[in-house]
Order: sequence, then structure tokens, then C-alpha cells
Amino acid sequence: MTIELFNVSMNEFTVSPPTAEEDGKGAIADDAGDPGTTASPGIWRKFSKVRAVEALAYRDFRLLWLGHSFSSIAFWMDQVSRGWLIYELTDSTLQLGLIRGVQAIPTLFLSPVAGSTADRYSRKMQIMIAQVADGLMLAALAVLIFTGRVEPWHVYVTAFGMAVVQAFQQPARAAIIADTIPSTHLTNAIGLNSIIFNVARSTGPALAGVLIATFGTGGSYATQAVFYLLATIWTIQLRPTQPSSLSAGGHAGLHDSFGRSIIEGWRFSWQNEAVRTALLVVMFASLFIVPFTTLLPVFARDILGVGANGQGLLLTAMGVGALATAVLIASVGDRMPRGLFMLGGVALYGIGVVAFAGSPWFQLSMALMVVVGFANVCSHALVQTVIQTYSPSEFRGRTMSVFHMSNVVMTLGSMLIGALATLAGTRAAVALMGTAGALAMLAIHLALPRARHIR
Repeated sequence: MTIELFNVSMNEFTVSPPTAEEDGKGAIADDAGDPGTTASPGIWRKFSKVRAVEALAYRDFRLLWLGHSFSSIAFWMDQVSRGWLIYELTDSTLQLGLIRGVQAIPTLFLSPVAGSTADRYSRKMQIMIAQVADGLMLAALAVLIFTGRVEPWHVYVTAFGMAVVQAFQQPARAAIIADTIPSTHLTNAIGLNSIIFNVARSTGPALAGVLIATFGTGGSYATQAVFYLLATIWTIQLRPTQPSSLSAGGHAGLHDSFGRSIIEGWRFSWQNEAVRTALLVVMFASLFIVPFTTLLPVFARDILGVGANGQGLLLTAMGVGALATAVLIASVGDRMPRGLFMLGGVALYGIGVVAFAGSPWFQLSMALMVVVGFANVCSHALVQTVIQTYSPSEFRGRTMSVFHMSNVVMTLGSMLIGALATLAGTRAAVALMGTAGALAMLAIHLALPRARHIR
């Protein structure tokens, strides 16, 4: 089977995106064409003249972005609340890793199906159903906490349920971005999504810390449920889009089996060298570096002695650093050497985590978390930009499902770092994993020398 490589030259890692006319999405100044990808009139149209926020000129992307704002805040609140709750109930570092472990199973088995579903059916509907389900589970957990009936198994069950939901939501949310804007604004749109995700990384943990200190974890989970409701209100206003499976070439056709569709997606992800390199970067980062956040409750309570508020501040500092990189990607992402930024950024990420593991002072730890956050975006938003840039529309849901399977790898890393912390101590576990991640980037650089030429 011949796979269309979307005008990619694999020798130079360059891509020639279609023009506005070729893409069929209309010019910014026109009212004709697909209303979802035509710039809004009035004040929003002025955004098209500001490079850093030009994608916000498009109504449907703006609605998607606003909904993503609320769901991202809730997501980052959960990162603090769930770890704090299970540590409060069990007082076990091993359980901090296991609570992430239960999320690996649905992500592992459902992500390939979810990616194919995102290429076949309504991406908007997948997002809406996922947000409603998340809100209901979080509301139920809040009630259990407020009534004093919460037990560890409740935390595990809701973690598993939300992992099932996220497995379907993530590829649909990532792939729908290109449905709402012209392809020439894709990098800016992904950068803007990364900005709001990292603003949420700053505000969500801090808000969760304040709510936990004031009302307990129940207050945090009740707020998260409300945020998912607000996200659904924005998402429901999106215009429906045609499934990308209707595109030419027969890829992911509605009459093809899910098995064949999944295999085609994996084959494309491996054969496209730029996509393959980006996936290797995110997988190694997810296995060795990103899981250090699993042990933040231990650092906050037992090592630095700053409690839940301190944990929220640490994640907030990480979000501040990540926000700076996200703004950079949104502003000049089309012109930066993405390959070098991916490899160098993730290597810096690992080194920063090693330094954080050895920090004896809270103020130094805060400063190091800013550096870690700055490098973290290279393992997520920049990788996602490369994958979407080098993936044609009919494969985008499936390539993004492979990207989101890094969550499975991160879960395995969380379990590994929890076990290492039990055996060797928290500081040693984080330092060892961070070192391994930095060395993995060096190995990719040596084994795939053309990776640095990815644009």
C-alpha cells in the first residue's frame, strides 16, 4: 500500500502546507467558505493581524480554545488533588505510583480505537461526551469526600473511569484543531492551546492547593466538576464537521475495519521519519522524566515541608516556565528549528529534574521548576506540532492517538519511580530517572542525526 506523505521531503524534513485556496478553508478577509474556518467579523478579526494570537480570529477555534481552558484547569487541579487524596488516605509512596498505574490499562487498549474513531466520526461529539462523563465522576467523588465515605478504591475507580474517557477525548481534541482553522495557522493554534494548557498548569495547582487547605479535597473536586460543565457549554456551540475519513484515498474509510484502520495509522507513524522521531522523543521523556511529578507530594510534605499549598506553588512555577516556551512556539514556531529544540529541550528537562531532586531549599526548588517547565513544553507541545504538521488530515486522529499513548508510558514510569522511591529513596529515584531521560535524548541525537533538521 502506498501512503501519501503529504508533500513531505524525508531527506530534508520540510513540509509544504497547502495554501488557503488549496485547503478549501477560505481567506481570512472573506465571508465565503466554511464558516468554522473563516475569520469572525468585528473585533475578533483584529486578531488575524497579531501573529501570536492570529488563530483566535476563527470562531470555532476560539470556542474550542475557551472550552479547553476550563477543562485544562480542572485537569491540573486533579493532578494535585488525586495524589494528595491517595497519599492522605494511604500514606504510601507506592500508591502514588499505582494511582497512575490504573490509568495505563484503558489508555493502552483504547487509544488506537479512539484515534480511528476520531478519524471516522464526529470529533465534537467525542469531546462533549467525554467532558460530561468527567464532570459526573468528579462530582461523585466530591460527594463521597464531603460525606466522609471516600475510600482508596473510590479514587482508583474514578481514575480508571477518567482514563477511559480521556483515551477518547485526547485524539479527538487534538485532531479537531485542524478542522477549525486554515492549515497555515496550525502551528499558532497548537501554540495557543499550549499557552492555555500551561496557564492552567500555573493556576490549576495553585487553586487546588488553596481549596484543599480551605475546604479539603472535596472542595477541589466540586470545583473541577463545575469547570467541566463550563467547558461543555463552550464545546456544544461548535459547528459539526465532516469526518476526515471521507477524504480521498480511502484511508480510514467508514467501511474499513477498525483493525485495518489502526494498522494503517501505526504504519504511517513509523514510515514518516519526522513523525517517528517526534514520537521517540515524547515516549522517552514520558518514561523517564515526566513521572517525577508523581512524587511531588513527598517532596512537598516530607522533604521541603511546605504542604499542599507548597505543592501547588511548585507546579505553578513549572507552569510559568512552560508558558514562556508556549508563547515562543505560538509566535515563531514556524521558523524555529524544531528538531534541535525537541532534543535539546528534553535533555535540559532531564538535567533540571536531577537538580530538583538534590535541592535542599524550597526557593531553589521553585526556581528549578521554572527551568523544568520551560523545557517540558519541548516534550509535549513542540512534539505535537511536528506530528500534526507532518500528518495529513485523514491520519491525524490516529497519529495523535499514538502520541497520547505516551500517557501509558508515563504511567509505567510513574509506577517505576514509585517503586524506586520505596527501594532507594525519593531523591535517588528522581535523579536516576532524570539522568536516564537526558541520556536517551543524546542517544536519539547520535542514532538519528537528521532529527536536528526537522523544521
